[in-house]
Amino acid sequence: MAEAGGYAAAVAACVDAVLGSRGGANRVFEILELLAAEEEEAVACAVRACRRLFGALLERGELFVGPLPAEEASLAGDGSAADKYKIWMRHRYGSCLDCLSELLGHDSFHVKELSLCTLMKFVELEVEHPLIKAEWKGGFTFPRELLKIVVDGLIPLNEDASLLISRFQEYMEYDDIRYFVMKAVTESIGQVMQKTKERPLPFYQQNIFSLISPINMPNKERDMVKFMVKKDNRQEWKVSKLQAHKQAFEKMWLSFLKHQLPTGLYKKVLVILHDSILPYMNEPTLMIDFLTVAYGIGGAISLLALNGLFILIHQHNLEYPDFYKKLYSLLDPSIYHVKYRARFFHLADLFLSSSHLPAYLVAAFIKRLSRLALTAPPEALLMVIPFICNLFRRHPACKVLVHRPNGPEDLSEDPYIMEEKEPSECRALESSLWELQSLQNHYHPDVAQAAAILNQSLSEIEDDISGLLELSAYELFDREVKKTTTDVPLEFEPVRGLFGKKNDIFAEHFTLE
Repeated sequence: MAEAGGYAAAVAACVDAVLGSRGGANRVFEILELLAAEEEEAVACAVRACRRLFGALLERGELFVGPLPAEEASLAGDGSAADKYKIWMRHRYGSCLDCLSELLGHDSFHVKELSLCTLMKFVELEVEHPLIKAEWKGGFTFPRELLKIVVDGLIPLNEDASLLISRFQEYMEYDDIRYFVMKAVTESIGQVMQKTKERPLPFYQQNIFSLISPINMPNKERDMVKFMVKKDNRQEWKVSKLQAHKQAFEKMWLSFLKHQLPTGLYKKVLVILHDSILPYMNEPTLMIDFLTVAYGIGGAISLLALNGLFILIHQHNLEYPDFYKKLYSLLDPSIYHVKYRARFFHLADLFLSSSHLPAYLVAAFIKRLSRLALTAPPEALLMVIPFICNLFRRHPACKVLVHRPNGPEDLSEDPYIMEEKEPSECRALESSLWELQSLQNHYHPDVAQAAAILNQSLSEIEDDISGLLELSAYELFDREVKKTTTDVPLEFEPVRGLFGKKNDIFAEHFTLE
């Protein structure tokens, strides 16, 4: 064909020959062959040539419209020369699409991006010049199969395609594109994941998440105004209905989340769950299975899963009696040390905010937090003591834990059963907070002072713990270093000399300055 650098002129001549007359049609093979070249520049020139060539053929109506017959049979049949040409060229167009879909996995991002934009240009042209018969009432057609080729290329099984997916996001602003992308993703998941026997596919599932997590769903039907299909009677089209979009959205997420995910993906999904997923589902309570599985993973993921359950309970009337039992089971010595400590106590504060919780339940949380506080670092204690005080303010019935003069004074006498997993059976209300009383003798003066507040009657106004959630050991140390001290005289009469006597001989030679 040509050396590198001369490809542009060569492929341009091929395009002109094909578009100029049907006699030059066979030169299309030179362009298609170049799509498989090794040189990046050659491939890029061929992709541009395909865009120009088949774009012009679509606009001129020179590709066969309807179910495509077999090439050999159609060429040997009795049809007109024009029809045979259109069928033949439609098969070449199909070969071009196959090559472009493969190029979405090319080593060069430039080639990937060019192929993606070319495929999406063909989607746009097929919307205007359909190659299929009308599928919906009102004469609506959409190149769903072509868009599915694009979607499949964006979610490969064995490589990270996040950069290419980010390039694709501009097309997701079209309401009809977004709808058919959601349908294509659901179909892909069904085809791919059933073959894995429930084993995660990290790259594939991460690619799907990268594609679907930024989806910006409309809130109302009147917000759906940007369509690639331009027709005046669009209100008759199913794809213009918000309900259809919500159904596609819900089915896509449920199909994605019903399979085991790589551990890191659980956290990413749970972080966006309450803002970007649940509000757009027809039945948010269908997420219960996913949240139950996520809770079993442990750590921060369990906590985030409980947050999702809490939203379903309070906003969508989900009945989940084990919620507080699961939260209680997360209280172990690590909660005062893990990096998600601030998030844990922020959410725990939210979960325990209702004044209608039974006293035995709140007492169980207070007692367990107090017992675990015995081995907690000072920065955690300065946060949890006000946290416990706030629980007393919300639930005065639990103050019996503080005002029990004849209660247990140490671990050996305490009726509280630390190992009991059921809050109602741990006998917390029969105990006392000797643990916090012990902290009044803590080596850190701020902790001792904070614990001493339980010796006084608590005010009705809750403490604001938001500024204490992120308190670190470094900040605590830095705060102590920056404290200003004042000189305190130890005697009324300043000391003179080495031994402090007024007329000592040493005072003349060894003066203390």
